[in-house]
Amino acid sequence: MRQRPPLTPIISALPSTVPFVGPEAQERDRGRGFRARIGANESSFGPSPRVIARMAGIARDMWMYCDPDNHDLQVAVAAHLGVSAENVVVGEGIDGLLSLVARMYVAPDDAVVTSLGAYPTFNFHIAGVGGRLIAVPYENDRESLDGLLAAVRKENAPLVYLSNPDNPMGSWWEAAELIHFIEALPETTMLVLDEAYGELGPASALPPIDVARPNVIRMRTFSKAYGLAGIRCGYAVADAQVIRDFEKIRNHYGVSRMAQIAGVEALADQNYLQSVVARVAAGRRRIAEIAEANGLKPLPSATNFVTIDCGRDGSFALNVLQALLSRDVFIRKPMVPVLDRCIRVSVGLDHELDIFAEELPGALAAARGN
Repeated sequence: MRQRPPLTPIISALPSTVPFVGPEAQERDRGRGFRARIGANESSFGPSPRVIARMAGIARDMWMYCDPDNHDLQVAVAAHLGVSAENVVVGEGIDGLLSLVARMYVAPDDAVVTSLGAYPTFNFHIAGVGGRLIAVPYENDRESLDGLLAAVRKENAPLVYLSNPDNPMGSWWEAAELIHFIEALPETTMLVLDEAYGELGPASALPPIDVARPNVIRMRTFSKAYGLAGIRCGYAVADAQVIRDFEKIRNHYGVSRMAQIAGVEALADQNYLQSVVARVAAGRRRIAEIAEANGLKPLPSATNFVTIDCGRDGSFALNVLQALLSRDVFIRKPMVPVLDRCIRVSVGLDHELDIFAEELPGALAAARGN
């Protein structure tokens, strides 16, 4: 038997797992498609018609490499946020930017603080550089600011992750509380503030952007409210030196020409964005009504999904999820204890929520063994 070149010790020690099993993989395994795709927190409403028209018009130009500087999108983001272009870096969605942050700030065996049950792709990237995760339990279905701060101080952590609004629970902190948390952090700890759902929550949850603070990186995406999940495009806003450090290692041809142009057009159509925000709010109300009609408890949400307390333990909620999958309804759920009593349902089109409403009673009956 031939030998193969050895992996690095860090990679060799990693399990052969991925953060998510996509709906496409599940459909291949099942041998049929889903009737309602309401589990990945995409925007079923899609991008603005203006964005679609622009993308269609430039399709013939995709033989060209993208602008490696992402210049037009970088400038558009900066103008949208009222900062300088030197405070913005564009990347392959928040996931791609998180990978860079892990490489920038985490050495092997460094402690990195996050919440137990928070976005798993962050954990995936930290494991890939040999970081040591310190996971702080949620409190009352919110990430614990006090708990995160205490863990940072105890571990002298160089990096802490916080999403606001939060995935997977849909909860949020108000800006004043976040500012207090940021001011209490050691200057040697970098905060990644993941605001993927920021456009969908209350404005009061978003602190003013302060690019003079060198230990905060704000991340946002075109995948959620802007309806462009498939193009993989997001951005980070930070102190100018932090952005220059991103430039040292980012994939300069990682954001396609299509993604860059679509991002510029999406930012320019804020009227469409506000229409999506309104439709998402209506969808959250509809999901909450469906949950309550079936004796379940919807949790307050500032995102494009609603997390639903199934009223029992994680095993029961998993049975509900599996029963819905068997009925061709794709949803997801938190998997860590306490949070795992819930399922998570993304806002979808009306017909998808109709299917969810039709299938949930039978799924609950099956989970109960009725």
